[in-house]
Amino acid sequence: MTDPRPQDGTPLPMEIEVDDLRALRDAGSAVAVLDVREPWELEICSLPDSIDIPMSALPGRLAELPRDRPLVVLCHHGGRSAHATLWLRRNGFGNAVNLGGGIDAWARRIDPNMRTY
Repeated sequence: MTDPRPQDGTPLPMEIEVDDLRALRDAGSAVAVLDVREPWELEICSLPDSIDIPMSALPGRLAELPRDRPLVVLCHHGGRSAHATLWLRRNGFGNAVNLGGGIDAWARRIDPNMRTY
């Protein structure tokens, strides 16, 4: 997948796969990653350069999120981040996209050296 920002004004997809995120990062695309997992989960594994905001703290920290590029939201398996993505879209972040499978899929398909839980 190339840069998920549509050029014709159509909405971003609701979800992308870990292979798509890797391709975007490898290509140097302007994409931000929001990790909504809890601090204890981040201690186990995380993606470099992610914005780490637990889901419960998200409403009070929206000012920390970029609006000028895709915002890929991730959690452990993709459930919490799917809810966060929907919430973000309802609250003005049309650039929010869920990462299907979450950090677990990233570890299993992209970085087998990453710790899992």
